[in-house]
Amino acid sequence: MVELAEDKQAHEIVLLDIRSQSTIADYFVICSGDNDRQIKAIVEHIDLKVKQEFGLAPRTEGSPDTGWIVLDYDDVVVHVFSPAQRDYYRLERLWSKVPPVVVVQ
Repeated sequence: MVELAEDKQAHEIVLLDIRSQSTIADYFVICSGDNDRQIKAIVEHIDLKVKQEFGLAPRTEGSPDTGWIVLDYDDVVVHVFSPAQRDYYRLERLWSKVPPVVVVQ
């Protein structure tokens, strides 16, 4: 999913292994898009490719105009933020006890 986000020029991509701290998921992918259009493109690309490859459909919350979309694939939860919303919620800080597995600037 990190690579899929990269395909659509998401930035500040972080993959967190949260298994030691939570039972809600195994991994969080957190990334940013510069605007509503890019956020939508990132989400649609990940959704399409994961459906094609694995036959999975996520539970989805949010919309591009809110600046935060969550794709919940049970084991992996993808958060796509606008820069402002990412700065406001600071998920990496909230999950600071888990080391990042991958960081892509």
